[in-house]
This record gives sequence, structure tokens and C-alpha cells, in this order.
Amino acid sequence: MRNSEPERAMETSTLTNSDVRSGAALVASADVASRKDFLRSLSNEQVRGLPYLFEFWALEHQLPPEGDWRTWIILGGRGAGKTRAGAEWVRAMAEGSRPRDPGRARRIGLIGETMEQAREVMVFGESGILACSPPDRRPTWISGRQMLVWPNGAEARLFSAFDPERLRGPQFDAVWADELAKWPKAQDTWDMMQFGLRLGTSPRACVTTTPRNVGILKDLLERKSSVMTHAPTDANRAYLAESFLEEVQERYAGTRLGRQELDGVLLPDVDGALWSSERLESLRAQAPRVLDRIVVAIDPPAGAGASSDECGIIVAGITMAGPVQDWRVYVLEDASVQGATPNGWAAAAIAAMDRHNADRLVAEVNQGGAMVETIVRSIDPSVPYRGVHATRGKARRAEPVAALYEQGRVRHVGDLGSLEDQMCQMTAHGFEGQGSPDRVDALVWALTDLFLEPAKAWRAPRVRHL
Repeated sequence: MRNSEPERAMETSTLTNSDVRSGAALVASADVASRKDFLRSLSNEQVRGLPYLFEFWALEHQLPPEGDWRTWIILGGRGAGKTRAGAEWVRAMAEGSRPRDPGRARRIGLIGETMEQAREVMVFGESGILACSPPDRRPTWISGRQMLVWPNGAEARLFSAFDPERLRGPQFDAVWADELAKWPKAQDTWDMMQFGLRLGTSPRACVTTTPRNVGILKDLLERKSSVMTHAPTDANRAYLAESFLEEVQERYAGTRLGRQELDGVLLPDVDGALWSSERLESLRAQAPRVLDRIVVAIDPPAGAGASSDECGIIVAGITMAGPVQDWRVYVLEDASVQGATPNGWAAAAIAAMDRHNADRLVAEVNQGGAMVETIVRSIDPSVPYRGVHATRGKARRAEPVAALYEQGRVRHVGDLGSLEDQMCQMTAHGFEGQGSPDRVDALVWALTDLFLEPAKAWRAPRVRHL
């Protein structure tokens, strides 16, 4: 059978891995004429195969380090090329020299936050495994079994961090774990995966994630068997829209969120913070199907427009069966908006009410007074509304709510990263971050309305009338 062009290109090329790395650096730094001479020196088959030689095009942080390691952690900002690096690593483990030659791994695990994300990002995404694979080595997707099968027989099965028990039984010689820092059951999922990572002579895992201050990631980085590469979003700017880079740099540069999401830096918690990342991570849960009450709380900004503070909008619900000590609050969504007009943030709050079928809208009125209610009712005249007035500072108001977290009475549902960033910068002496902690303030109003005030009334002694 006649070989395909990508296969012939890889077979006829005499470039080794070290040649490719050094050659890529030389070509990239050469002048235009030298680059053209280099391309002319290649055969037609080599030119056709060049796009699939990832080591030639890869950035330094996308290439696995040398040495005897068990876990390779790629930390990077949004768009830094982490997914492409993970997909190409899987290719390098699964593929042999020719399409049907065995590779270094035959049983591979692909673990995402959810099955949908594993499928749509890791397999079918623009930088996923199928998009990166040359035609003669491209694996076949078997939807019924949620797996990929390569022409050489290598297999990759998909798993979700929501269901660590599915990892009991399967065995692997390689695992790609995507966005580990967002996994809802990170430690349980990682532990189950480790018990199955036992095939071959050197089973390995590749972790691609934007850093967040969570225990599982910090523990992995401290292990002697782990290696790490890192890059900010800007390192991959050649493949990103310039308008995107300008927008996110203007909006987030210099902020804690920007350092994490753009610079790819693992940020420590602020000393003396009322909340810690590790504590918040331990309080993740799924919301019960039925909640007794749901409220949307808003902390309106002082101004309007792009330069104004955020409008904090937090959705939370509560189960109130039994005595107060059995009540549980679930923070359901952070719907905060930046740079919105008064009508814009009011509409966003009411939309959040509609999504969650909320019972009440709670709004701090220190900045706008009666005007806040007027704006809200201009969007929906019938909205159940309550205005609240702050008489103490933000930190003092936040302390009783932080105590509820310490008592284990609050759970976080889904991704509340921006809210949690603010929480981990709120101390008893004030907010250590930039701007105003509007998301935290909205959280405080929501939990005050749902738990603190009803609990106070529940505990109040009843007056007996003679």
C-alpha cells in the first residue's frame, strides 16, 4: 500500500528531536531570506509533514522537560497554548514512527472538569487531539464508548472530575488532566487516577491548567516527581487576536485576577484573610434540587460606565429544614457585571432572578437611595424588592458571614473564581485588593438576608402574653 504524504514526510525526514528544537530556534531567529532558503532545502514530502512536527513549532513551555518525571504541569494564562501542548503530548505518547507502529502508550486517560468539556475541548476543540493529528494517524472517535482509537490500536478514554468513581478499574500508561484547578472533586479524582496510572515502564501524567490557589495543585507542584513549565497569555500572542490582548490587558493588567488568568501565576492568599482558597475549595458542592428560598443580592456601583466599579450580583439559596444548625446556604452564581449602566446592572440582576426563580431582590442603597428601587422597577415593576442600608464597614459586615463558612454552613456551586479571589483578599482590617470588593459585599447581603437575619429571629425568645 502506498504511504500517505504526511507518513512519507516523517519517514524520509532525518531530523531528530534535538535537531528539530535547535533548528526551530535557528530558523525563527534568522532573516527572511535564510528562512526561505531553509524551506527550499526541504523535499515536498518534508514540507507537507512540517505542520505536524510540533516540536518544530512549539513554544518552550509547550515541550515536555527532559529527565525522569511522573507529572508534567503546564501553568499558563488564558490562551497560552496549554490545550495544544496537552493534545500534542497525547499524540507523542500514542503515535509510533508509522501509523500502525506502537507508541509509548496504549491506554490513555483524558480527564476534564466535565464530560462535555473533555469531549469539546480535549478531543474536538480547535487545539484538541483530532485537530492536531495528521490524516494517516488521526484516531477514530467512538461516541458510544466516549473514547478515541488510533490506527495502531492505542486508546484514550474520557472521564469527568464530577465522577471520580468511574476511574476505579481502568488502567493507564498516560493521562492528560485538563484544568485541574477547576475540578469539583479534584483530590478524589486525582487519587483514583493515580491508582490506575500503573501500566508500562514509565507511566506519566500531563496537567494543563490555569493556576488557582487550590490544595491539589500546590501539592503536585511541591512533589519531587513533578516538573513544571509556565507561560503568560502574551507568550502565544501570534495565535491570538490583537484586540483580545488589548482588551484583557487594559482591563485586568495589575489585578489579582489578571496575574492569575493572564500571567498564569499561582497567587498565595493574603495574610489574615477572612477566607482561604483551601477552605473554599473544600466547600464545593452541587445544589439540592429544592431550595426553600433564593435571593439575588446586588451592590450597585457608585458611578456608571467603563471606569466604574463592578456591580456585584450574587445568587444564593438556602435549605431551612430543622433547627438553625441544620440550615445550609448554597452560593449559586456570580452574575456581577463591569462597566454597565444603571439599567444594565438592574437588567442583569433581574435576569439572574429569572434564571433561578428567585424569591427576592436585595439591594444596598447607600449609593443610590430610593433611585436604586426606581431603576429596578423600571425594568420589572412587580419584582419583590428589599433595600438595605449599610451602617458598618465592609469588613465588619463580612466577618459574621465568614463565620458561617468556618462553621461549614455555606457551599459553593460551580465556578465562582472572581468572587473567591475577592474573598481571599478581604481581611478584618479591610480589602487588600484593587478597587472595591463589590462581589463580596453582594455575597454578604445575600447571606445576611437568607441566614443571619432569619436565624436571629428564630433564636429570639418568644414573649408570652398573660
